[in-house]
Amino acid sequence: MFRLNGTPEERLSVATKFKNALEALPSRIEVLQSIEVGLNENPAEDWDIVLTAVVPTMADVAVYAKHPAHVAAAAIIKDNKDMRGCVDYEF
Repeated sequence: MFRLNGTPEERLSVATKFKNALEALPSRIEVLQSIEVGLNENPAEDWDIVLTAVVPTMADVAVYAKHPAHVAAAAIIKDNKDMRGCVDYEF
């Protein structure tokens, strides 16, 4: 999850660009089986973006995280990122 800073309009603009970039990643990162990205629609909540990325193994989390396409997507929110929350788990 990510919480962004800025006006609501700025946060939505950055979040939308980030969402679009993330959703393009499965075709570019071999270990990324799928990704789901949601933008908050409830103004009473503090978090702006949630994503679920599915990779085959915990070791593939690092492959995904370090991939140049993912690094480029993450750069979209770099200047607006206030907080990040993450849970990595196997199922």
